[in-house]
Amino acid sequence: MTLEALIFDVDGTLADTEAAHMAAFNEAFSQEGLDWRWDRPLYTRLLDISGGKERMLHYWRQVQPGLTDIGHGVRDTVERLHDMKTAAYERAVRQGAVQLRPGVLRLIEAASGAGLRLAIASTTSPVNIAALLREAIGPDWRHHFTVVEDASTAPRKKPDPLVYRQTLARLALPAAACLAFEDSANGLAAARAAGLATVVTPTGFTADHDFTGALRVLPDLSGVSLAHLRAWHAEAGGRA
Repeated sequence: MTLEALIFDVDGTLADTEAAHMAAFNEAFSQEGLDWRWDRPLYTRLLDISGGKERMLHYWRQVQPGLTDIGHGVRDTVERLHDMKTAAYERAVRQGAVQLRPGVLRLIEAASGAGLRLAIASTTSPVNIAALLREAIGPDWRHHFTVVEDASTAPRKKPDPLVYRQTLARLALPAAACLAFEDSANGLAAARAAGLATVVTPTGFTADHDFTGALRVLPDLSGVSLAHLRAWHAEAGGRA
């Protein structure tokens, strides 16, 4: 089957965003007067939990084991923290703290020019996606992507395959006509569960993840051409 579309995760895949996210969480905790501080080893472990709000709830339960009733007060605090964190992350992006990973923009432009359809399948917020890509690609970033699925449209986080299944449905393409791009074990599991062959480019935060079943595991996308992608896609033969 011919390769017709490329589907990208965002955080860690299009850009190495996690250090900026970690700093933004810590800024929010400080603004709220909390003594929480996430360092790199802790945040690396917390990335096993998909979703910023889910990550904070998981950590809250760790530091306060008696927290069993997740009532309105807890949820309101998490929502407020997440809003502050998002604002801090947007400021960092505007100040140039995050750039696209090597090879990403060139591959996006080459694929668009060759008539391949591009999509985003992320369970991060639409605000985070827009902030990053507006700065990295430009105000017309949306023109590159036929479909954008995010936390507002896919409420179940990876490794649940919902976001990929919805992306495929909106593309009106079978999984066998697409390639997915991910950086984490949760992302790989979600893509493969949706039937997608997946190219993985780990970051320093996900380098120790198990990527068994990936079509390719690469340091980044520099040096990767459409010819490579088409050859790898043919090699997969429609298998996830």
